[in-house]
Amino acid sequence: MLQGAALNLAARGLAVLLGLAILVLVARRGPAVQGAFALFVAIEAALLTLCSGLGLLLAREASQRHGALPQARVRRLLAIALLLGLVAALVLAGWAWLAQSEPYRHLWLLALAAPALLMVPTATGLWMGQGRLLALNLPQVAAPAIVVLILLFAGRADGTSAIAVLAAWAAAKGLVGLVTGWAAARAVPAGVPAPERPLTAPAPALRFVLLIGLTNLVSLLNFRATLFLLERVHGLEPAGVYSVAVQVAELLWLLSSAVTVSAYGRIGAPDPQQAARLTLRAVRINLLATLAAAPLLALAAWWLLPRVLGAAYADALLPLLLLLPGVAGYAAASSLSAWFTNQRGRPQWSAAIAGLSLALTLAIAAFTVPRYGAAGAALATSVAFLVAIAVALRSFLADAGLPWSALWARPQ
Repeated sequence: MLQGAALNLAARGLAVLLGLAILVLVARRGPAVQGAFALFVAIEAALLTLCSGLGLLLAREASQRHGALPQARVRRLLAIALLLGLVAALVLAGWAWLAQSEPYRHLWLLALAAPALLMVPTATGLWMGQGRLLALNLPQVAAPAIVVLILLFAGRADGTSAIAVLAAWAAAKGLVGLVTGWAAARAVPAGVPAPERPLTAPAPALRFVLLIGLTNLVSLLNFRATLFLLERVHGLEPAGVYSVAVQVAELLWLLSSAVTVSAYGRIGAPDPQQAARLTLRAVRINLLATLAAAPLLALAAWWLLPRVLGAAYADALLPLLLLLPGVAGYAAASSLSAWFTNQRGRPQWSAAIAGLSLALTLAIAAFTVPRYGAAGAALATSVAFLVAIAVALRSFLADAGLPWSALWARPQ
């Protein structure tokens, strides 16, 4: 697991560096442009997560069958992803036509890329289940690399306009989606024999995909709902400053996601006791790593943000400090979700935990955001994360038949 985590960590580290380069190139154009970009990317992320269940269905089937899936199965799910992307394109185009403000009136750009966008989470789900870590990580690095190149060659545009940035993002994601879908369709050899274990039947597969999409969408809204609420109440510039705090805090999940992705296939192994031990090990690594990294991240942000992005982003420091405890604790959520989804086949458990977190976030934010702005949004998110992860840990331990002491007891 550690070798795979190291490869994932290296790839995700490169992706994060590219993401930080995009942050600098966009944020220096002004908080309003940064806010428009953050909201645009959040809408794209909502689309991707809503349809991410297709990829995780492939990941689950591949991990349970040692990576062997019929070519027809993979191509059928890729075709479904393409169809869903076309439907999303129509919705986004209609939204852009009705909208009057940024970034919503520019969503036609995302509509153009939408048919190809869902290729990436679907194909990477297959590769995750097969343990093909290099193929899994390439699309995650390629898209931000293309955006950086476009922004560098385009130069500094008018600081009051976001359309050039949004167009660069949509073009890069669409191109990478097309190439990824093509590669996944061709990578599966023809003539793979029928698996010993039957593939998921249509009705359970549809239920699995819908539950996964709902769970991931709710998890995304845990962070992004307060961003939209802040923009609605206080405007685009405060949302842009807060989005920087959110993006920096999410760097803590670089560690936890690398560990979870490398272990995902084995967490779905047939032996539940072995899977429980592996999940518990991943939870420990995630929590210890993020708790150790959080103070270092806060110190680096305090020194770098105003100097690199500009004085306006000094206001992101307090929200960042309020976010870090909750984000560090919630690092265990990815491994616990892998247990509930890939091992137990019950994504509704993860959906319930994410729903609890979102409900708490919105309930607290309804009071704190109008009064305290970005700091209120961060406080609401952090408190909700800590409560939700405590409930998730309790659910996992009960399901695996383990006591609370297993979290800190020396592994056998």
